[in-house]
Amino acid sequence: MKQFLIASILAGAVAFSANAADYTIIAPANPGGGWDQTARSMQTSLQQEGISGNVQVQNVPGAGGTIGLAQFASQSKGNPNALIVGGYVMVGAILTNKSPVSLKDVTPIARLTGEYEAIVVPADSPLKSMGDLVEALKKDPGAVSWAGGSAGGTDHIAVGLIAKAAGVDPTKINYIAYSGGGEALAAILGNQVTAGISGYGEFESQVKSGTLRLLAVSSDARIDGIDAPTIKEGGLDVVVQNWRMVAAAPGLTDEQKAAVTADVEKLAKSASWQETLKTKGWQDTYLAGPAFEEQLAKDVSATEGILKEIGLVQ
Repeated sequence: MKQFLIASILAGAVAFSANAADYTIIAPANPGGGWDQTARSMQTSLQQEGISGNVQVQNVPGAGGTIGLAQFASQSKGNPNALIVGGYVMVGAILTNKSPVSLKDVTPIARLTGEYEAIVVPADSPLKSMGDLVEALKKDPGAVSWAGGSAGGTDHIAVGLIAKAAGVDPTKINYIAYSGGGEALAAILGNQVTAGISGYGEFESQVKSGTLRLLAVSSDARIDGIDAPTIKEGGLDVVVQNWRMVAAAPGLTDEQKAAVTADVEKLAKSASWQETLKTKGWQDTYLAGPAFEEQLAKDVSATEGILKEIGLVQ
């Protein structure tokens, strides 16, 4: 009986290694950022849940993710074990960088997470509310400087939408793009800029310690656990969510695409992934299949329109 049990366990292990795909996930950014965190969280859950036997993460940073995207599209064609993380920022970067490679050159699988924007000022700023910031913006758009992520990314788009909703010419905004969250945070804390904008997670510890004042979040309703009004409560009809997605290589067969999609769905519904969402403060925005492809096309079109209004795309 004991020998039979051991044989069964070994057979199960062999079956597992034979059926589970070994994935390599490209994080098209430097370590520590949102895409890197997403890729490494996927790595942990895929292995922990037994969905994949071995998962590797590779960082290929630059140009809002478009360098990694171009490398992935050219080098991974037909490889069902290759994945790349991307999202809203990449959509903007493709347009602003006039990238020859777009999300049409890979196989979008699913939207995984969403994170709302947070607007902060230094604790000693004379701006006490979103209303104060909007008033200053209306008075002199160029005098209000904003620290955020890459040009054309979610942060930049959010500032453009805020300006537009406030009746201010979006091309007049004074947006300063930083390559990393640490640099932007240093500029805000050092009073080098008027305000900062990014995902709430980037500012959480400073908000809780009292060195930053949180003026508003870009959600459609107040977020549990975050003591801040929405931008909408401040009188501006602006809701922005920075979403992240995963895509597979181009040139997959229908069967290969279905297998990858099934693995990603198992990941999204797993207990360890759901716990990661809570820990990171990410919203569960899982969407796959034709519904995701349709939504992605809408997002690309809407983003192009916004970037034209801001003056970043002709």
